[in-house]
Amino acid sequence: METNYRKHLCWLLLIISIIKIAVAGWVELGNDEVYYWTYALQPDYNHFDHPPIVGLLIRLTSLNLHWASDISLRLGAIICCVTSSYFIFLTGKTIANEKVGWYAALIYNASVYAGFIAGLFILPDSPQMPFWTAALYLMSQILILQKDKKLSYWLALGLLIGLACLCKVHGLYLWAGLGLFILLKRTKWLLNWRIYLGIIVTLLCFAPIVYWNIQNNFITYRFHSERVSHTSLLWDGLLQEILGEFAYQNPVIYIGIITAAIYVIRNKRKLKSDINTWIICMSVPMILFFWLIALLNPSLPHWSGPGFLPLYFIAAIYLSEKTNKLYPLLIKFGGGIVLFVLAAGVLLANFAPSHVGGSDKMENYGANSLTLDISGWQDFGKAFKSLEETDVASGLMKKDAPILVNNWFPAGHLLFYVATQTGQPVIGIGKLTDIHKFAWLNKQMPQIKIGDDAYCIVPSNLPVDVKAIYGTYYTSIQSPVFINQVRGGKMVRYFKVYRLKQCKLLPPRIIN
Repeated sequence: METNYRKHLCWLLLIISIIKIAVAGWVELGNDEVYYWTYALQPDYNHFDHPPIVGLLIRLTSLNLHWASDISLRLGAIICCVTSSYFIFLTGKTIANEKVGWYAALIYNASVYAGFIAGLFILPDSPQMPFWTAALYLMSQILILQKDKKLSYWLALGLLIGLACLCKVHGLYLWAGLGLFILLKRTKWLLNWRIYLGIIVTLLCFAPIVYWNIQNNFITYRFHSERVSHTSLLWDGLLQEILGEFAYQNPVIYIGIITAAIYVIRNKRKLKSDINTWIICMSVPMILFFWLIALLNPSLPHWSGPGFLPLYFIAAIYLSEKTNKLYPLLIKFGGGIVLFVLAAGVLLANFAPSHVGGSDKMENYGANSLTLDISGWQDFGKAFKSLEETDVASGLMKKDAPILVNNWFPAGHLLFYVATQTGQPVIGIGKLTDIHKFAWLNKQMPQIKIGDDAYCIVPSNLPVDVKAIYGTYYTSIQSPVFINQVRGGKMVRYFKVYRLKQCKLLPPRIIN
C-alpha cells in the first residue's frame, strides 16, 4: 500500500504545533522576543535593527494588540513553521518524490534553528522562513519543470525574495545563490528578460527600507556595518560560529547532513548534477560567508541558518536511499534530543531552585543565566504594580511616573510585563546603540517635566549604577526596594526598584 506522506505531514505538524503552543504558554518571552513587541507597538517602514514584517506578524497574531500574551506573540512563528514545512515538502517532492519531501520536512522540524528558534520563538527569522522556503520551491519548479519562460514565476519569485528581505535583509542571498547557479549552469538565462523583472520586484520591496534609512541617516546600515567590521582575525570566533551551527542545526541532523553529502558526492547518479549544483549554490556560499564574518567580528550562529535549508534535501535523499521507515532512526534520535532539551528548558525556567549557571555574586546575582530571561517577569510585574499603587496612594510618588531605562534589555521585558499592568510609560534615556527602538518609541511617550518623579528598575543579573546614570537629572534617588524572584522555594534573582524624586534637569532622550 502506497504511503500517504501528505496526510502524515498534516498530522505531524498538528501535533508539533500543539506541543509548541503549550511550551509558548509555559515559558515567558526572551529578550529578543519582547523587543520585537516594540515593532508591533509602533509600526514603521523599517526599524533600527531589522525590517518591519516581524512587527506586522505580531500585530496580526495579537489581534491588533488586543491579545498580548506569550502565546499570541509566538503564534505567528508556529504558523510560519507549518507553512515552511509544507513548502519544504513540496520542494523535496519536486526534486525527487514525496518520500524525499517527507524526510526533508522531518529534518526541517528536527532542526533546532528551523523548527524551534525560528519555528517557536518570535524573531525576524520566523516570518522569513515561509518566504525563503517558498522561493526555494519556485526555483525548483523553474529549474526542474522548465518554467523559465513563465513570467508569473519570476515575478512571484521576485516578490517572495523581496518579502524575505523585509524580514531580514540577507534574504537577498536568494538572488545571489540563484545568480551563481545561472553563471555555472544556465548562462543562457542571462538573456531572459523575465529574470530582471523579478529582480525589479525585489528592489521595489526594498523601497520602504531605503526610504526609512534616508529619513534616519542610514542608521541601520551604519549600525550593522559596525557589527561586522574588524581588523584582526578571530579564530575563536570562527570556532564558536561552527560549534554554534552544530548545536543550532541539531548535532544529529548536522552529522546526518555531512554523511549524506559524502554519500551523494560518491554516488552522483543519485541526483542530477544540475540539482546538486543548485543546492550547493543556495547553501554553501552563504554558510562560508558567515564563517568569514565570524572570523572578522563576533557573530550569531542563527545568521547562517537559512543556508542549511537546501542541505536538508541532500540528507532527505540519503535517507530515502537507505530506509523505508516512516520515521528513520536519524529523525527519532534528533527529534528526541530536541524534545528532551525543550522539556528540560521548560522545567528549569519554571521550577529550578537556582538561577542555573548564573553568577552567585550579590552585585550581579544570576548574571549570564539564560533561564532568567524567560521567567519571573510576570510575577515581578504584579509585585511592582502593588508597590506602585501603594506609593501613589500614600503620596510618595506621583501617578503615572514613568519607568526609565537605559538599554533595550531589560526595557522590552519592563514594557511588556510591567507597563502593560500598570499603564506607565517606559522612556529610554541612553545612547542610541543601547536603547535602539526605544529612541523612536520615546516620540509617542509623554515628555518628562521639571518636578516629575520616575522609577528605575534594575534586575540583579543586569546591574547598572543608577546614581551615575540619573543622579544629574533628579533631586534625590531613594534607597531601592528589593523584590525577590523565587523559584523552587529559592531566590534566583532580585529586582531593585529605585524612586527618582523631582526632576531638576530634563534628561536628553538620546545621549551622545
